[in-house]
Amino acid sequence: MNNKTKLIPIISSIALFALACTIPFFASSPPEAVPTSAPISSPIPTVFIAESNLPTLIPPTSTPSVVHILYPVTSPPSGGIVYDVVSQDTAPEKRAPYGDSYNINRLERPFQQDMTYVPDMDIVTFSLSEDETWIYISIELVGTNPNNDLGIHYGVEIDNDADGFGDTIVWAKPPYISDWTNDNVMVLKDTNHDTAGLSPGFSDAPLDTNGYDTALFDLENNIKDDPDLAWVRSDAGLKATIQFAFKKSLTDGSFMLGVLADSGLRNVEKLDYVDRFLAEDAGSPVRDNKYYPLGELYLVDNTCREAFGFKPTGYEPQLCPPPEKTPAEQTGCTNPSQYTNGVSCTQASCAWVQDPNVITHVAYHCVSP
Repeated sequence: MNNKTKLIPIISSIALFALACTIPFFASSPPEAVPTSAPISSPIPTVFIAESNLPTLIPPTSTPSVVHILYPVTSPPSGGIVYDVVSQDTAPEKRAPYGDSYNINRLERPFQQDMTYVPDMDIVTFSLSEDETWIYISIELVGTNPNNDLGIHYGVEIDNDADGFGDTIVWAKPPYISDWTNDNVMVLKDTNHDTAGLSPGFSDAPLDTNGYDTALFDLENNIKDDPDLAWVRSDAGLKATIQFAFKKSLTDGSFMLGVLADSGLRNVEKLDYVDRFLAEDAGSPVRDNKYYPLGELYLVDNTCREAFGFKPTGYEPQLCPPPEKTPAEQTGCTNPSQYTNGVSCTQASCAWVQDPNVITHVAYHCVSP
């Protein structure tokens, strides 16, 4: 074999190798992907995108759940009824019949400033009942819609030492539902004894105080040492358009209590309202009052305070009058309006008599016997 013959296999091998490099290689498994933007070893590729195209990512927040242990009963016991003055019959005349005694914090003002009547905040009665755990307060209104568009707040004021200064308030705002709830309830206390201003028997206006200043319970602001402390519901019965339930621990066992409806100021830090405004600035809903009509204080209705757990002397400030009493056999009634100083009708040597002008319920006036 000559040298040319020996070179043929070598040249052929080189040619085949070169050809193999120019044709695709077919394998039983697909080839690995080739990175196009960043090495595979990089966990997060660095990509620059216009800020306007990026969504704002807000991490989810967890709201602490409220675990309730105790609920008020569905059908609480009934209690004695306390009556309030109503303005239903005189509303067409744009006036309250009576019952607005500004000096002793008795407000009958279920009217807008133009004297438009709001029956959903006109209190007819309230009552107190209790069981082993709860005190129940039922409020009857002339109207039937506590979820009125005005946004009516309802409250219960507790005076534990019967001195005319409210110590604690249970305060509720809409919306109201027929089941017990406390999502819309606050409980506040007065820590510096100023809810009645300087004196419980008179208006001390104009005075700047902070009323009920400290929250004991407010789920909205996560104040819930006791998540079952107080509750509210609506439409609980004929005499319970609004019904509260709160634990007995809020009272001292013997106390005075009154209720209010408020779609005006709605600010418990300003209670008592009569200590905020001079009578001439507040106005009056009573036609023959020299300050008629309403001025700066309107859309609020409150009641006298009833004594519970003790027998009152009759000298307690803001005390409710007796529910019924025949004219006293005594003389010398110097001035029935003396009752407006917050003492008692009997002390003024006067008498309680039934008001014949009120046909919706029994009401009494302090008059000459």
